[in-house]
Amino acid sequence: MNEEHKILLVDDDPDILEFLSYNLEKEGYKVFTADNGKDAVIKAKKTMPDLILLDVMMPEVDGIETCEEIRKLPQLNQVIIAFLTARGEDYSQIAGFEAGADDYISKPIKPKVLISRIKALLKRTSKDETAEGESLIIKRGDIVMDKEKYKVYFKTKEMTFPKKEFSLLELLLSKPDKVFTRDEIYAEVWGEDVVVGDRTIDVHIRKIREKISKKHIHTIKGVGYKFVE
Repeated sequence: MNEEHKILLVDDDPDILEFLSYNLEKEGYKVFTADNGKDAVIKAKKTMPDLILLDVMMPEVDGIETCEEIRKLPQLNQVIIAFLTARGEDYSQIAGFEAGADDYISKPIKPKVLISRIKALLKRTSKDETAEGESLIIKRGDIVMDKEKYKVYFKTKEMTFPKKEFSLLELLLSKPDKVFTRDEIYAEVWGEDVVVGDRTIDVHIRKIREKISKKHIHTIKGVGYKFVE
């Protein structure tokens, strides 16, 4: 059973909400719903879900704007956000990841496949716990990461890092000068069971560079990325 996991579904189509709610509740998840972006932010603050399935195309406040608003809230900075939408254009996916999304799931999708994706996302989160005896503070030059509080400081200024950006930076900080291949990054940060677009890493790396200076994250063409103090 998955009773400890709460999921917020956000879609302006009542049939989709009903269909997804039924299948998720059958799996033991605690499900909350919202049919627009404004209500989604309110319900997210009230229910503190583990995962939000968010439609992109909604009237008034769309999914991209809703995701950005949720990511601005410190108490929801680490919630998993997956876009569930019929839009498959690359620009839409890139916009989603830039807004702070963790995954992008295209509709229509079979319930069993969706459940599998959700389990993979939640499983990945449960694996992010710090191992016993491992330091909770990482210091690399002018960067300080507090893994217990999910905080990153650059030149003493606190920076906001959504979960996947935080995990990616943590991986790079763990071994300075080591080149992490794209496959290693996908496996460690997103998990081998989660399918994400080719541009996902690039978008997250760019957003990290914007926060801690470009000089620290080096691109190794055709291979991957490394952190340099």
